[in-house]
Amino acid sequence: ADDRGAGGWSNTCALPGARTALVVGDVAGHGVHTAVTMGQLRTAMQSLAALDLEPDEFLARLDDTMTRLADERRALPHGDPLRSQPLSATCLCALYDPFTHTCTIASAGHPPPVVVGPGSSTRVVELAAGGALGGGGGPPYATTAVTLADGDVLALYTASLLEAARPECGESGTLPLQRLLADTDRPLQDLCDDILYRLRLDALPGDAILLLARTHPFPADCVATWLLDEEPTAPAVARRHARRQLVGWGVDEDAAYDTQELVSELVTNALRYGAPPVHLRLINDRKLTCEVHDAGTSAPRLRHARTIDEGGRGLFICAQLAQNWGIRYTNDGKTVWTEQALPSQRP
Repeated sequence: ADDRGAGGWSNTCALPGARTALVVGDVAGHGVHTAVTMGQLRTAMQSLAALDLEPDEFLARLDDTMTRLADERRALPHGDPLRSQPLSATCLCALYDPFTHTCTIASAGHPPPVVVGPGSSTRVVELAAGGALGGGGGPPYATTAVTLADGDVLALYTASLLEAARPECGESGTLPLQRLLADTDRPLQDLCDDILYRLRLDALPGDAILLLARTHPFPADCVATWLLDEEPTAPAVARRHARRQLVGWGVDEDAAYDTQELVSELVTNALRYGAPPVHLRLINDRKLTCEVHDAGTSAPRLRHARTIDEGGRGLFICAQLAQNWGIRYTNDGKTVWTEQALPSQRP
């Protein structure tokens, strides 16, 4: 928030599986209470990001947070002037997967993003926008999936930026912003700075925020995927695949051993409780990620096995060996993933 107490914000979040979430939001109103609400939503957003949710479910959880904040405001004493002030916000969440080149987007009353493609061609992503957060119009929220080519630029912004762009270009809607974004053959920070410097932002009623992101191909030598047979020997085969790949990546013996244990436990769980086909994927990116995908939808549960129990320790072992782990549901099943910090990444 700026010194006028406006409530616009933007965030980027690194997610498991080399994916990235981009979020832009804007709380209605001005003043310190608006800025405080913005801070509360950002805190909730960062907590929700750890749950690895799809954009529509992410907005639904954020709407729950906004509704609780509105209820707290309505419960203030009758003499409190804040009690009668409405509370609402818009928000847009975009999640990009570099392996499928798919960007999944959901909107809670927020302006749609702009995509700048080859030759500086621009297009507005048509969204089924839900109601604003806390406004009673959502959830459920709908998602829109778009395919982005390598080198495309995705632009997220607040409504105030469109207001500032209209006098600059003499047009309405998103056309002024599309024209300003047409020159993307330079560093994004330079483009962003140039656009914001050209606009008259001081007289705007809210925060003018522009968040730009350019897609890049994921290095092919940093990911490996295997389809596993539905056989009792599959965990051992998966361990061998992982061991050879980790040697090729130069991973030290201790980390490689831990990864093989994780692979064995996750593949065993997928074969025992999931459904075929089962895929193993290793990603060497910000962290060393192990993903096992199967077609089942039942969620594995972390158990604390007793001394005499013969099973029930798989996920407990994963939780001990990995820095982080979780479950991500897709249209064709689920992915159980773990993340490890490599020695060069550890503090």
